[in-house]
Amino acid sequence: MTVLAIDTSTNVMGISLLKDESVIGETITFINKNHSVRLMPAIDALMKECNIKPKELTKIVVAKGPGSYTGVRIGVTVAKTLAFSLNIPIIGVSSLKVLASNGRYFEGLVCPIFDARRNLLFTGLYDFRGNETSSILNECNIDRSVWMEKLKSLNEPILFVGNDVAIHKDYIIEQLNERAIFATNNLNNQRPSELFNCSLEEKEESVHEFAPEYLRLSEAEANWLADQEK
Repeated sequence: MTVLAIDTSTNVMGISLLKDESVIGETITFINKNHSVRLMPAIDALMKECNIKPKELTKIVVAKGPGSYTGVRIGVTVAKTLAFSLNIPIIGVSSLKVLASNGRYFEGLVCPIFDARRNLLFTGLYDFRGNETSSILNECNIDRSVWMEKLKSLNEPILFVGNDVAIHKDYIIEQLNERAIFATNNLNNQRPSELFNCSLEEKEESVHEFAPEYLRLSEAEANWLADQEK
C-alpha cells in the first residue's frame, strides 16, 4: 500500500507519502502563497525524491475542509483528479479532525480552531481516549460566545489546538479559566502523516460524489441568496 496524503485547507501546505503505513517522505510549508501554483510541483518533487511513480500509488487521502475555500478546493480537486486518472480510492478527512489529532495523547478533550472572522470559529470537540476517536460536539461554524457556553457545560480540561487559537486566547481564558489548556507551537499545525492516521477511521468514497466540506456558504453564495430573497 502506497498512499499520498494532501492538505491545503489552511496556509499550511502538507504532502505525505506513506508505504505500508510508514512515512517515507513529507513536505510541509507555512508560506502564505497560492497553493494552486505550488501543490503539483511539490507532489512531483516529493515523489521523485522518494522514488515513487504515480502508478505505484494505491490510495489518495485529502483534507476535505473546513478552512480556506480556495485552499480546500485546490487540495480536493488535485486529489480527485489523481484518484480518477489512476483509478484508485479516495478518502476525505475533516481538516479540523486532523488538527485535533495532534492532541491525541491529551488526557481530556481536544478543541481545534480555525478563525472564521467576526468572532466566528470553525471548530469541534474530540476525545481521543479509547480505541476510536469520539466526536463530543459536532464540527460547526459558530460564534465564539455560543461555543464557549457549550464548553462550559463540560467538566473536563480542554486542549485548544491551532495557530488561530492565539486570536481568541484571552477570551477563552476569561470564559474557561484553568480548564483551558493551550497546545505548544509544534502542535498547532496539521501534519499530512496524521491525515493518513485519521483516514483509517474513515470510509472510501466515490471520486465522482466526493465533495469538500465547507460548513458554511462562501461570501459570494451568501450574497447571491440574499439578492434572491430580495
